[in-house]
Amino acid sequence: MIEDDEGHARLIERNIRRAGVNNVIESFRDGTSALAALFGPDGTGEINAGRPLLILLDLNLPDMTGIDILQKVKSNPHLRRSPVVILTTTDDQREIQRCYDLGCNVYITKPVNYEGFANAIRQLGLFFSVMQVPESA
Repeated sequence: MIEDDEGHARLIERNIRRAGVNNVIESFRDGTSALAALFGPDGTGEINAGRPLLILLDLNLPDMTGIDILQKVKSNPHLRRSPVVILTTTDDQREIQRCYDLGCNVYITKPVNYEGFANAIRQLGLFFSVMQVPESA
């Protein structure tokens, strides 16, 4: 999960857990640390080759945009098949289309009020539980 808002990150994880998804969730508050983990010390991404990953990505990060991260992930031969779920407050149609064009799998706009956001995340957790996200090795 790449999310700079600590409250949003806790809410996302809590509701994913409530839906029965028990996979390891690694949290990153900025793009630089997330990319370091995804691409590994050698920068190739081979460290995560064949590892089941699901990337939850906010577009508005302190050091770079989520679009930058999405482009890097989807252009890497070791990571490009990893599903990417965009979770962001941005609801601009051009931005949504751009994310899908770059290869995101799901785009969810975070409602600005707490209850709407909590409900959206509960639904995402249920989606993951039905989808049966593979366990990490």
